[in-house]
Amino acid sequence: MKAAFFTLGCKVNQYETQILTQQFAQEGFSVVDAREAADVYVVNSCTVTSTGDKKTRQVLRRFRRANPGAVIALTGCYPQAFPEEASGILEADVVTGSRNRGALLGAIRRFQDTGERVVDILPHERGEAFEPMRAQSFLERTRAFVKIEDGCDRYCSYCIIPYARGPVRSKAPEQIRQELAELAHQGYQEIVLVGINLPSYGRDMGLRLIDAVKAACSVPGVRRLRLGSLEPELLTGEDLAVMASLPQFCPQFHLCLQSGCDRTLRAMNRHYDTAEYRRIAADIRAAFPNPSITTDIIVGFPGETEEDFEASRAFAKEMGFARAHVFSFSPREGTRAARMEGQVSPQVKEARSAAMIAATDGIRRAFLLSQVGRVEEVLFETNRTPYGIEGYTRNYTPVCVDTSREVCGTLRKVRITAALGECCVGELAD
Repeated sequence: MKAAFFTLGCKVNQYETQILTQQFAQEGFSVVDAREAADVYVVNSCTVTSTGDKKTRQVLRRFRRANPGAVIALTGCYPQAFPEEASGILEADVVTGSRNRGALLGAIRRFQDTGERVVDILPHERGEAFEPMRAQSFLERTRAFVKIEDGCDRYCSYCIIPYARGPVRSKAPEQIRQELAELAHQGYQEIVLVGINLPSYGRDMGLRLIDAVKAACSVPGVRRLRLGSLEPELLTGEDLAVMASLPQFCPQFHLCLQSGCDRTLRAMNRHYDTAEYRRIAADIRAAFPNPSITTDIIVGFPGETEEDFEASRAFAKEMGFARAHVFSFSPREGTRAARMEGQVSPQVKEARSAAMIAATDGIRRAFLLSQVGRVEEVLFETNRTPYGIEGYTRNYTPVCVDTSREVCGTLRKVRITAALGECCVGELAD
């Protein structure tokens, strides 16, 4: 039988889909592309925004129209956060949540045997364990994403994820070492540690994120290690010093800002202010040579005035981000922010988004220009662009090199000669 998978959302979701594909393959399924005909289609959903829910429903309907005789299964964050709503999507023959993902294949077998629709969504509970999972391969042949943490207890006023993902739980350091050793043996040169709230790693085990970083860097064959998204206030100067001492650690930090206005940060229930964020960014730049700091910024949050927005835009310029992802606030059912007074009109949000993007694009160009003239280690991908073969430096600057030499999947020294558009270009320096 053939099984196809469709994933929406973050790197954690993508990692979990990889685990599912391995499970299905071990049970005799042939895993095919979701655009092909299959006997089973699995949609791993994202529910960060209502748009994600809409996309999930559209995908399910598309699969049902194209494959009326196939088994269609819905899993992931959407049914976990909104079980009644997701259960009512009749295009899905099987519906499970993110908690009991491991039972998905059994639920599909039950539907195949009985023809009766299966809805099996287990609620999260305190003390639940980290789901055992170990990835064996990825579509990317140079970089592997490894989930080491699940759950979040931050309860930002705009975010549904704590309800979809449950309490903080972590993968044991020894399990991290074992998984990374297998991936390094397969030739993956770079590992990215990811989680739902990555800096909360280890809270359930009396450990901290730095313990996972040290465990990962202790694995022979791991040439590079980087981290996924980070809540800024959970990084300490002591941890940064340890990270800087590890030769495998890459100085790229995605510090989620969300707003550069303290009044808006309080309304968001973020756990830091701009002064603390500024200090953390300064600590990073003091600890590492040529680091990059990237971020996410929300505009048009309820109650955001023009003065608040200008404060946020000015702070973003001050921080000199290597890249910023800008989002207009989208009310999420089930969150406090969706019920707040002072909702900003779509027209104002659109204008503020355009202005913030223009500001951060300028910062991005300045960062890329600052890399010109440097000689940096680049891990080359298989992606070819009009400028040559693309790769990434340790601080995740995209660099393209026009060469006939076989460099894909290798680490090479590159002299960066120019910044063009969204990337730098260079020449092999070795």
